[in-house]
Amino acid sequence: MLSTRPMNGAEPGTDYQELRDRLHQRVIDLLDMNAIGKMSQEVVNDQLSKLIDQLLQQESVPLNQRERDQITQDVLHEVLGLGPLEPLLSDSTVNDILVNGHNQVFVERFGRLELTPVRFKDDAHLKKIIEKIVSRVGRRIDESVPMVDARLADGSRVNAIIPPLAIDGPSLSIRKFSKDPLQLHHLVEKRSLTPEIGDLMKAIVQARLNVLISGGTGTGKTTMLNILSGFIPNNERIVTVEDAAELQLRQEHVVRLETRPANIEGKGEIAQRELVKNALRMRPDRIIVGEVRGAESLDMLQAMNTGHDGSLTTVHANSCRDALTRIETLVSMTGFNLAPKSMRHYISSALDVIIQIARLSDGTRKVISVQEVVGMEGDLITLQELFVFQQTGLDEHRMVKGRFNATGVRPKFAERMAAKGIALPVNVFDPTKVYEC
Repeated sequence: MLSTRPMNGAEPGTDYQELRDRLHQRVIDLLDMNAIGKMSQEVVNDQLSKLIDQLLQQESVPLNQRERDQITQDVLHEVLGLGPLEPLLSDSTVNDILVNGHNQVFVERFGRLELTPVRFKDDAHLKKIIEKIVSRVGRRIDESVPMVDARLADGSRVNAIIPPLAIDGPSLSIRKFSKDPLQLHHLVEKRSLTPEIGDLMKAIVQARLNVLISGGTGTGKTTMLNILSGFIPNNERIVTVEDAAELQLRQEHVVRLETRPANIEGKGEIAQRELVKNALRMRPDRIIVGEVRGAESLDMLQAMNTGHDGSLTTVHANSCRDALTRIETLVSMTGFNLAPKSMRHYISSALDVIIQIARLSDGTRKVISVQEVVGMEGDLITLQELFVFQQTGLDEHRMVKGRFNATGVRPKFAERMAAKGIALPVNVFDPTKVYEC
């Protein structure tokens, strides 16, 4: 009997790999890719399954029905999808897929990393899958361009890096996007925030306040940006600017802009800064920048300071105060010569609210602080905290215990909300209302 893949997901045997690769190549040789592109997915799957079945009948290898079904599925994944990654991409419990070379694949489930039995045949096989991903979005990866950011058809974020930069073989990371994007009530149910924080966030967006979402890697900044953007009225024109288009906006009037890397001659690069500048000429009601990490931070602040209220963006930082420092650093790197006090005044007049998100030790993600940018006091930007999450310990399962509560401070922007007819619940800032979790 052929050494095939066991049902428990163990590594497939050499004979199995050779048969699969042989079938894969024969299918490719026989396919008319132009015709395939005009068929529905159901028809393609049906026709390919019949073709693979015919090819299997020509093989002098005994296979039972389970093994035939398995190898048919694997060849379909290789031809139409991303090979060994397809089962992980279809697994709704997987948030991140991390490939460290051809023989080591990790996933993140429920905030924790775990090793999977998934393997690629060799580094060439993994590189072929990476090339398939990046070619679909008009990008490339080779020795001259050994790292790339891309996305899958569903918006999932992809980063790939290959030798000579990746010493131990090609590396691939995929940040999956849910087919059904998270909504505010999902975060309340997961205890990532409280209903009061949710009500305040909705009112902040509707009142056209400028919001900066701050957090570390993998904390859920883009998810929060998606949720907040959902509160923008459907009659407003939205322009988004991203390195790799990830946002899943549901409004009708949306223009999505995406950066472009340099070509093989090192020309043709379009950076975020150019796109933000262009967005200002597109008559936007709202500008959303996926993440500020360079010179575009200055243009984003200028947009916020010149009538484009209600703009949203994210930044990598570990606290609200650190977020302001990082913005200041990014602006200074553009060569924009301003005295430190003047620069801070410029930042404080542009931003209204900072939302800090953190990924805790148990893998859960929470909004740990919501702060209002009040203005300047001397040489410093003044912040006042409206909501806070305080960790109090760990339970017997090493899960984080803590509590959400309001600080009791009523924000100055509450008057702006009232003037626009946006009413907040009377007890939304009640400090005696504590949520244990």
